[in-house]
Amino acid sequence: MKLRRIPKRVQKELRGLVDRVGHTRRRFGALVEASVGSPGASHHVLVAPPGAGNIGDQAMVEAFVAAADKPVTIITRTDNDFRLPVDLADQATIQALPNLFYGQGSAHERDVRALGRVLTGAATVSIIGADIMDGVYTLRPSIRRATLAASAARRGFDTTVIGFSWNGAAPRPAWDALRAAGQAGARLLLRDPESARRVREAGIVGVVETADIVFTDDRLASALPDVAASLPRPYALVNASGLIARTVDQVPEYALLIEELRSRGLHVVLLPHVIRATADDLSACRGVAASVGGAGVTLIEEMLAPSVIRTLADAATVTITGRMHLAVMSLSRGVPAVTVATQGKVEGLMRLFDWPQLCVAPRRGMGEEMVAVVRSILDSDDSRARVERGLVRARGAARANIERIGAGASG
Repeated sequence: MKLRRIPKRVQKELRGLVDRVGHTRRRFGALVEASVGSPGASHHVLVAPPGAGNIGDQAMVEAFVAAADKPVTIITRTDNDFRLPVDLADQATIQALPNLFYGQGSAHERDVRALGRVLTGAATVSIIGADIMDGVYTLRPSIRRATLAASAARRGFDTTVIGFSWNGAAPRPAWDALRAAGQAGARLLLRDPESARRVREAGIVGVVETADIVFTDDRLASALPDVAASLPRPYALVNASGLIARTVDQVPEYALLIEELRSRGLHVVLLPHVIRATADDLSACRGVAASVGGAGVTLIEEMLAPSVIRTLADAATVTITGRMHLAVMSLSRGVPAVTVATQGKVEGLMRLFDWPQLCVAPRRGMGEEMVAVVRSILDSDDSRARVERGLVRARGAARANIERIGAGASG
């Protein structure tokens, strides 16, 4: 019986069973290893995260390409997931393989063979792990990413899973796939101390404790778009996450925060960080803007480039965000970033900065906690110096993400 004739709920259960018993990992690994040739020195291969409206994903890809000493082939799901800026466009090409991690049947096998052709002759193979390796969001693509790392390493490629987080509640098949990657010789770069501890304590080898790759990229925008070019100073960057909005009514919490910021003489810049249907920050930010009124508030309604975000952060007094990569880009400019923490990845990040109070749990009443932390930041003469001390540690740790691809190693 063809799988497409089975009801969708039953299909999902069958796929889950296939994943749990290890068939997905074994089948995908065999297909990859049968399709790929030998390593070489002509190019780097980067397996990108989903992108498609996520500034954090865009920032990770750009950081990799900016550091590379050879042409980069970027594996994506669609041709439109990423748009490289002018200064990086000549250094990389995009190869869309829509069925590689998410597909099935003959279309999936066709994309695996295409991947094999891309890998053949590569100097390195890198997979951006971010928060999609542990299977908490979607299991099968996570298993396939880790299995790709294992297969490439077994075929002799210099293979790295770049700075990723690991949830303690990860499903067992994701643990098994990651363990196989480490045993095969892939380097597993966990991007925060807590994630590294979890994976090490599970007995998985190949672990390197690092920091997010975005800490390696300091490129600023040469010019700002009109909406950001004439912001009143001083200002605070504020992000409301569409993901958190699914479970928490953030509007009254952010209204309390914005009242505090405005009372301190800070203009508020509402800044979406992910703009896509599945978890839309723009809708969340619009809801906050409608609640607090327009006085002293600017709502950004477009997806800005990472270099623009860094430039805006550079002039900010403080950042409050529900998205980790806005925190990373703010911290990388020496700006304290209060972050609504999900999945444990933010707690680990703030341990690098020895400032756990910068994490706020997403819950009813979190507005009062955000206000308290912002007050402590604004009332302290040591806030920026404290961030700078942590930034030295973060930058040093983050270099592990790029030391195998050339230019970053000697920079």
